[in-house]
Amino acid sequence: MKQLSYFVIILTLALAQVQAQEVAILKYNGGGDWYANPTALPNLIRFCNENAGTEINEKPQTVEVGSSTIFQYPFLHMTGHGNVVFSDEEADNLRTYLFSGGFLHIDDNYGMAPYLKKALEKVFPNSTLEELGSDHPIFKEIFKFPEGLPKIHEHDGKRPQALGVFQENRLILLFTTESDLGDGWEDPSVHNDPEEIRTKALQMGANIMTYAFKN
Repeated sequence: MKQLSYFVIILTLALAQVQAQEVAILKYNGGGDWYANPTALPNLIRFCNENAGTEINEKPQTVEVGSSTIFQYPFLHMTGHGNVVFSDEEADNLRTYLFSGGFLHIDDNYGMAPYLKKALEKVFPNSTLEELGSDHPIFKEIFKFPEGLPKIHEHDGKRPQALGVFQENRLILLFTTESDLGDGWEDPSVHNDPEEIRTKALQMGANIMTYAFKN
């Protein structure tokens, strides 16, 4: 029965990837504001459709970590500032999703990192986050970032980091921190970022999406 369920999950993800390039926002528990940056993902999707040849639905849906609905979306996006908590069932569901071909991008909106890393220990008890080198293909998918992840907002002034979890050399989870790409994706009036900064954020986001859909 478990083998049949696993086959159904893989088939669902495969069909989702064939039928449409769909993305969804991941809703999690713990008190963190999973709903932060409401204009960010729609703006990034629009940018990708106009500049990266994608055909993504411009109105991303919201899915919960423990729901089977996540298997309908090849790409999940998660963000926030605060606490993140996964139950055992949610951790199992997310792990199955990622090992079955799904992709999760987590963008630290400032202050999320310590909580997230603890939550991910439950999802990946035998794996740790690894830093991606600036030579990783995700930094040259469409737009070139020879120095790796760009710095969008200063926050603590630390260097930006792209951290990942791999399954047999496939990047299945990307965590971007000390960069705050999502703030750069938001409407210009929200943070008043210079157009150059917003462009860098959107271009890096487009690289992430196109890389995920190809791999």
